[in-house]
Amino acid sequence: MEVLLNFKLNEHLYLRDPESSEVGKAIVKHAIELIYDIGFEQFTFKKLAQKIDSTEATIYRYFSSKHKLLTYILSWYWCYLLFIAKMRLQQVGPPDEKLRLVLGIITHNDLGNSKFQDYDLERLHGIVISESSKSYLVKEVDEINKDMIFSPLKSLCQYIAEVIMELKPGFIYPKSLASTLLETAHNQQFFSEHLPKLTDNKSKKQHKKYVLDYITLLAFSVIK
Repeated sequence: MEVLLNFKLNEHLYLRDPESSEVGKAIVKHAIELIYDIGFEQFTFKKLAQKIDSTEATIYRYFSSKHKLLTYILSWYWCYLLFIAKMRLQQVGPPDEKLRLVLGIITHNDLGNSKFQDYDLERLHGIVISESSKSYLVKEVDEINKDMIFSPLKSLCQYIAEVIMELKPGFIYPKSLASTLLETAHNQQFFSEHLPKLTDNKSKKQHKKYVLDYITLLAFSVIK
């Protein structure tokens, strides 16, 4: 089954909603491909314009900077994960199974069978692993945060925290553990793929499974 997802993202991220036109959608779609292929540092609107056979001026009508475009892409991804988690967890009863399923989702081990036409989810996951910290590890983060730009990420962490609290009522660090698990999932996969000596993945393969096994052990050890 193919599903089209359309999330309402923060208006401070764009000058014109990219979902409002085919050009806007193409900008986001090909930005994902280009950032994945060459990295955020090498990514420019000029290169993106060449890829979509358009002009830099056209892209600037939608996004004022490549940082906002990156944050838009990441915000869509966080909304997507939250959507998937809420949909999948409706079918699960025991809290421990809910947490295991959430961990499977955030590590891309268990996303279900639905196919989404919007964007390449594997490339999105790759961008999240290698580039997501560049969205908020910036000097202007406090000013950016005032516009509630990071609400999708916070909402996802809040949902994970609620699953943790369902399993362990009274646990005093649910949000900290939720954000730690999410960031650890990204960092450990990056290390497993590129700096394996910073991990214990002896097989040097099955990176997603290794990360899932590790953060599952971490989560249940902390809240036991």
